[in-house]
Amino acid sequence: MQILYVEDNPTACEYVRKGLAERGFQVDIATTGPAGLEKAQAHSYDLVVLDVMLPGFDGFVLLRRLRALGLDMPVIFLSARIEPRDRITGLNLGADDYLTKPFAFAELVARVRAIARRANGEPQAQRLVVGDLELDCKRHRVTRGDREIRLTPREFEILRYLMRCPGQVVSRNMILESVWGYGFECYSNLINVHINHLRKKVDEDHAEKLIHTVRGVGFIMEVRTASESLDSELLCAG
Repeated sequence: MQILYVEDNPTACEYVRKGLAERGFQVDIATTGPAGLEKAQAHSYDLVVLDVMLPGFDGFVLLRRLRALGLDMPVIFLSARIEPRDRITGLNLGADDYLTKPFAFAELVARVRAIARRANGEPQAQRLVVGDLELDCKRHRVTRGDREIRLTPREFEILRYLMRCPGQVVSRNMILESVWGYGFECYSNLINVHINHLRKKVDEDHAEKLIHTVRGVGFIMEVRTASESLDSELLCAG
């Protein structure tokens, strides 16, 4: 697995590079936003580990430019910026994960390996369909009716998991385990961020809704009218 680590702190660069290399990963280093963008365009990396505060331009700008260029490799932010708004900004831009400093190196390795497992695993089905929503695993393409839906890599994986379990309630922790590779309830807000974005992209312009909340439990994917979806949520809340 080839990893690009974009970080301007030389101590952090050496610590992470050496630790990942000892575990069998190949790591390239870039120390500025422009250098990270140049390397990401020049090489086919399996993962980018990205600081937020960088010379030239910051990690948020770098990720935005990567996605604008159509580069959809997974991205993990590894940053000293710990405010929830920073985490949410990174995820909204298309990051797969956001780990704050100081961090346990074993946790970083676990998250990197989870991404590696997903990259190497074979999909259970090449084509998934729920109602008029279709997900093509091989082409990494999602359509609803005659409209293509553009998703971030993480949104695609969550939607694929939901579509593999139609009509079944899945918890936030189940999604974390399947998509992120670990299951810490304290990270369940990550799921809420991504589910909200999925709803806007998948359901917002349709009378029939597909992604529904089961309050206090998790989520379910099935075809319901807007009124049926509302009635169900009211019953769960009552």
